[in-house]
Amino acid sequence: MTHFTIDDLTEHARQNDCSDVHLTVGRPPAFRRLGELFEGPFEDTRDGCRTLILSLLDGQRREALQEGHDLDFGFEDGAGLRYRVNVYRQHDEPAAAIRVLGNHIPTLESLHLPAAVRRMAEQPRGLVLVTGPTGSGKSTTLAAMIDHINTERRAHIITIEDPIEYVHPSKGSLVHQREVHRDVPSFADALRSAMREDPDVILVGEMRDYETVSAAVTAAETGHLVFSTLHTTGAAQTIDRIVDVYPSHSQGMIRSQLAGVLRGVVTQTLVPLADRSGRRVATEVLVGTDAVLNLVREGKFHQLGSAMQSGAQAGMHTLAGDLAALLRQGLVTQESAESAVHDKAELEQYLDVW
Repeated sequence: MTHFTIDDLTEHARQNDCSDVHLTVGRPPAFRRLGELFEGPFEDTRDGCRTLILSLLDGQRREALQEGHDLDFGFEDGAGLRYRVNVYRQHDEPAAAIRVLGNHIPTLESLHLPAAVRRMAEQPRGLVLVTGPTGSGKSTTLAAMIDHINTERRAHIITIEDPIEYVHPSKGSLVHQREVHRDVPSFADALRSAMREDPDVILVGEMRDYETVSAAVTAAETGHLVFSTLHTTGAAQTIDRIVDVYPSHSQGMIRSQLAGVLRGVVTQTLVPLADRSGRRVATEVLVGTDAVLNLVREGKFHQLGSAMQSGAQAGMHTLAGDLAALLRQGLVTQESAESAVHDKAELEQYLDVW
């Protein structure tokens, strides 16, 4: 039998600054630290690990797993700390990935996010997108932005998440958090309902399909501040992905709509610190200036990189530019910077100037 509990695993993960725990029947639990996977000091049996994974599920979820559905949900450990879980099947056995969430909502400053991100959170209306690969800290950045609004404004904030990750107690603002599949059937349904719930700020956990994208853009057009995420790795790719969701005959319309509502795109990735004591966020920031919005309207997405390079005064920079700055400060290694950047030639240009 297994001689450890889920709480033992999550406590080990937190004590060792791990971001994820992976459970696989027939293998010891694995932990991700600084982006790499390691096996932890836990031995397991096939039956024990299976029982451990199934202990996370109620009857309805067990039935859904048996029917072949993957499950996304949040849970709290014995200490009241939160986690995001995905349970799935492989080789006809259950497996689980557990994401460790922060035990408090960080500030924008503590995350070392640029001032432009705070200014986006202070916009009265419009669309703000936070993008990046899985595990790049998008949810944490959005939680910090929502907390900034919650602290500084007297507004009504509605979050639509799958699942809820950070819990926001109402401070200066009133916060309502809705979980997809528990409180509402889908992101798009929740967005349509939100229009009748007197919101000032809406967080959409992810823009997954045409209906959600369309509803989010409409919400921004009607005077709300809307935040959302996409799994894209650059500002230009983000705009292109949104436009691509629409049929070809509607793409001119969505470009015009985006040009009217886009306030900014923040693309981020996490890079190990040079001393291996943790990770630091590296960002690409696109701000919705008149010049940028004209490029969006005209579909000239390939020119957005140049706009970011020349838009420092507005708070813009490319990922390569930010990584070069972190390198100059000695915070990350060149190897880490090169593995994180998409355009090594651009990084080399910044380093040549240095």
